[in-house]
Amino acid sequence: MTIDWTHFAPFSALAGGALIGLAAAWLVLANGRILGASGLLAGLVPPRGDWPWRAEAILGLILAPVAARFLLRTPSPEILASPAALIAGGLLVGFGTRLANGCTSGHVVCGLARQSPRSFTATLAFTAAGFTTVFVVRHVL
Repeated sequence: MTIDWTHFAPFSALAGGALIGLAAAWLVLANGRILGASGLLAGLVPPRGDWPWRAEAILGLILAPVAARFLLRTPSPEILASPAALIAGGLLVGFGTRLANGCTSGHVVCGLARQSPRSFTATLAFTAAGFTTVFVVRHVL
């Protein structure tokens, strides 16, 4: 395995992770809410009484990378998958988040910090499924 040193950006990844952790801590301390993207979306469709903060959080998740792109002049990602593969992947991820009662942001970032056994189990399942998928797609198919 080789590292593409031209595009390797550990500091931006570290800063992004720190900002996600800070946002998750802020939300739980200020509002007693868990920062999980699937939970945010689930509260918007159909709208609940607490939809404004959920919509703001989703908007922030969309606008933050756009702002970073212009402010930090980050390179554009190259997506090699077909539109059909992206749609299928999105549907499978959506199904998995409903099955696991949360997504990686809710279980990994917030659940593990709270030492939740359910989040630990979900994180192991997410990771194993990711490893298996990459192995099958790259080495079997």
